[in-house]
Amino acid sequence: MRTTSKDKTLQEIKATQAALLLDFLIEKQIRKSRNAIKSLLAHKQIKVNGKLATQFDMELKPGDKVSVMKYDQSRKEKKLKGAKIIFEDDDIIVVDKEAGFLSVSTDREKSRTVYNALNEYVRKKNKKARVFVLHRLDREVSGFMVFARNSELQEVFQKNWNVLVLDYSYSAIVEGRPEPEEGTVTSWLTENKNFVMMSSLTDNGGLMSITHYKTIKSVGRYSLLNVVPETKRKNQIRVQLQQIGHPVAGDKKYGASGNPIKRIALHAGVLVIKHPVTGELLEFRSPIPKNMQTLVATTVSQQ
Repeated sequence: MRTTSKDKTLQEIKATQAALLLDFLIEKQIRKSRNAIKSLLAHKQIKVNGKLATQFDMELKPGDKVSVMKYDQSRKEKKLKGAKIIFEDDDIIVVDKEAGFLSVSTDREKSRTVYNALNEYVRKKNKKARVFVLHRLDREVSGFMVFARNSELQEVFQKNWNVLVLDYSYSAIVEGRPEPEEGTVTSWLTENKNFVMMSSLTDNGGLMSITHYKTIKSVGRYSLLNVVPETKRKNQIRVQLQQIGHPVAGDKKYGASGNPIKRIALHAGVLVIKHPVTGELLEFRSPIPKNMQTLVATTVSQQ
């Protein structure tokens, strides 16, 4: 059974005027306290026009139908070695990967991977089950990953990634303060014999790569950026931020001066996808890890 098919509607209200979702829920007194209402969003108990909504600042339009759903125990996060499952159904699994864990096996590491942990998990229910890799995150990078549960959907994602994945963005803490504060990096990437990606601002026969960035805040030696890769290349964000003179904190492979939090300060914290089978819009947001937050002094929210 799909996770979404177990939902039971407890309450349904139609918006009569434009409003932000949280303000609307508070005004309608969906729950007694503001924290209780925010908990509904956090536990994926709110739908707008039949689609899950977790953003408190989502804009409602007149006529939008807001539903309060019964809490589905199957949506509880399941902790695995190196990741936690935040969404699963018969077609896909979304996980939030920890820094320090490989996405998939390498010549040196075969078992301590998110891919293997997920395969062990699904085979507890069905010995023939397996998951299929759609993309990767570097070992020291944390954040969202999506896996397919059959090869047909793997192919669908590979051919339609930009159609199905509406937003996949990162928080990066870099050394220095980028100038300009917002921009796009376009370069051509090649890999040398030491497996290090090299970036050229002119076409050298490598893979054209495009990354958009925006500075959210700067504190002392570091700046917090929102980063959106338009293309998917190995180490793309890391090497292109080095190219503009602002390597990711902790990324000594690509120019960082030190490693203050014993990891690369890069986190894939926003994922919005169109479900490949149901068409449902799924939105996931993960807060910036606490050790990354320390580099910019004050607690910051995911942009």
